[in-house]
Order: sequence, then C-alpha cells, then structure tokens
Amino acid sequence: MTAHAPTSPESHGPESHGPESDGPESHGLSLPPVAGKLTAAAPLAPLVWFKSGGAAQWLFEPKDRADLRQFLAALDPSVPVMALGLGSNLIVRDGGVPGVVVRLGKAFAQVDPVDALTLDCGGGASGILVSSTARDAGIAGLEFLRSIPGTVGGFVRMNGGAYGGDVAGILVDCDVVLRDGSAVTLAAEALHYTYRHSTLPKGAIVVGARFRGHPGEAAAIQAEMDRIAAAREASQPLRQKTGGSTFKNPPGEKAWELVDRAGCRGLTLGGAQVSEKHTNFLINTGEATSTEIEALGEEVRRRVKADSGVELEWEIQRVGRV
Repeated sequence: MTAHAPTSPESHGPESHGPESDGPESHGLSLPPVAGKLTAAAPLAPLVWFKSGGAAQWLFEPKDRADLRQFLAALDPSVPVMALGLGSNLIVRDGGVPGVVVRLGKAFAQVDPVDALTLDCGGGASGILVSSTARDAGIAGLEFLRSIPGTVGGFVRMNGGAYGGDVAGILVDCDVVLRDGSAVTLAAEALHYTYRHSTLPKGAIVVGARFRGHPGEAAAIQAEMDRIAAAREASQPLRQKTGGSTFKNPPGEKAWELVDRAGCRGLTLGGAQVSEKHTNFLINTGEATSTEIEALGEEVRRRVKADSGVELEWEIQRVGRV
C-alpha cells in the first residue's frame, strides 16, 4: 500500500537559517569557549536510529558537568538548546536543528550503587547498562530498562517505560542543568509524571538520576531481562532503521491495534513504511527522508482518526526545521 503525501506537517521546532559555519561565530551566534568538543554543522543522521535528517547548527559534547554549566550560563539565552541521547525516539527534520544540540558522552555514562537498593546513574548511561548494573548489585525492579533504547536523561524526561515498569516507579530524584546553567536536584514528585510526560522545562538537561529497586537474586533478574529481550526481539523490527514506538497508547486502547484496524500495516510513503511486524513502528526502508517519515506518521494519524475517531498523539519527538 502506498500513501499519497499530505500537506507539509506543521513545524514544531524553532526556525533558523541553515547550519553552516567556519568559526566561533555563525548566524549571529557567539559561542563561549568550552573544555569539551564543539562542532559546527554537525550531521545528526548518523546519531539517530532513523538515519535521516539534517545537521545541528552546533553540536556540543561537554567534558563534564562544570563545562556544560559554564557554557549554558554564558550562551545567549535566545539560542535554542536541545539534548540528544541515543537518538532512538527522535525524528530530526531535514532542515536541521538550529542552535545547540548537547550530547552527553562517556563522562556522563557512569552507573554506581549508592546503597543496597539504589543506583546513581549518569544522564548519558544506557538502559542496558543501568539494568545490568542493577542485576550485578542484586537490585530488582529495573529490568524493564533493558528494553528502552535510550539514555537516562531521555527516559527520565519522558517517563520511559515498557513491560509493566516505568521511570516514575523507580526514580528517587534527578540532577538537572537548566538553560541558564544553574543546577538543581529535583525529587521525582517535582516532575509531575504522567504517561510518557514530565514537566521538566524546555532546554533543561538531565545529567544524573537515582533509581531505587527492591532486593533480588542476580539469576532471577537476568532471567527476567532475557525474557524481555526475547519478547522485544520477537515483536519489534529491531534490525531495521526505526524510531521506536511512534504513538502513545490512548487510554484503554493500544496504538498498534488502532493503526492495524485502520488498514495501515505496511503502508508506505517514499522510503518510509509502517512496519509489517509491529504497526506502531515506522521504518526507513533505505533512503527515506525525515519529511517522508513524519508525513507517513501524519497520514497514519489521519486514517486512524477517520476509522475510529481516536486522535493518536506522537510519542516520537520531532525537532528542527522541515
């Protein structure tokens, strides 16, 4: 099946001229000095799961928390800032992302036990690392993180969850660097979690979090992680260029069932396709543009609305200029 391209999707990101630069000042941006790495016109497609989209006007990989704080404190407040994790739940639009994209590297990827039931996790640590460290420490209840293809910063912001667990159920508190460079520690209650949503302010970057589980045996924890991994492999198109779950599950419904009932399984638009294996996943079959991927998602939303009256909400973030 092939969809006709709908009108251009609305841009939800800030507007800017295209990314190009030869020095520390570009398109009116005067950037502070950094101890880490600052790259102009950095391609983002290699850094996201869909393998599509434009460049970041600037990509900043801070050396440590102090470097990040100092940079943001000195950066013009009008410059947009966006955090990038593993790029699993993200469409980077083809026009690129204006301003500064912050990517947390190895300095932010540590995971250490605090006590018998609590882990201190860097914002750049993966769900697999967190769950594996919990297993080794005999901490149960964090196994579901094995199935979340992202970093601590991302799933704290979005209340990531799967297989019966979510971040709201394990988070003690988190360390956040705000857009002005100030640092705060927020208790879980301060994030006002709902389904796949928190009230973290725009431009805030989660640099650390404490997760608490309950006592468990390493063998039983590993068995549950293996069960989750096998279920995920069997049901999701993990070996294709995808972005994870596309739409939120509406109350009392499953997004994939609504998409399937609307006849969208296998629907294509250019190089983008609704997965045959799991209809709440969009895939890049080869050389799809981000415009095609997003437009296909909007066509699916239109068809589901017409079929069931349900208006699906995007779970995947869409950023940058169309």
